[in-house]
Amino acid sequence: QVQLVESGGGLVQPGGSLTLSCEAPRIITSIYTMNWYRQAPGKERELVATLALGGTTNYADSVKGRFFISKDSAKSTVYLQMNSLRPEDTAVYYCNGAFGGNDVWGQGTQVTVSS
Repeated sequence: QVQLVESGGGLVQPGGSLTLSCEAPRIITSIYTMNWYRQAPGKERELVATLALGGTTNYADSVKGRFFISKDSAKSTVYLQMNSLRPEDTAVYYCNGAFGGNDVWGQGTQVTVSS
């Protein structure tokens, strides 16, 4: 079973910043498209950010200009830098790798934006 390991979640004040990390096997970060999803209670799972192998990035409209996805190939780690956080960003955030019809997932990390 392939395991992606997220870290960096926690409690942050509105307007603050937080960076999530996702450690993945090198074969995953080398050939899979990497994504960050989030899901709040009672809400649909939302695709937040995508990093394709060619370096193309895509973001949900709700986070565009505030969130940034990147990876460090040497560390085989994917990051989600989150800035200007809002209470509506509160959710469990999941790292995902996708290749064709195959998906691998992390366990999720809770991000809570509150005063």
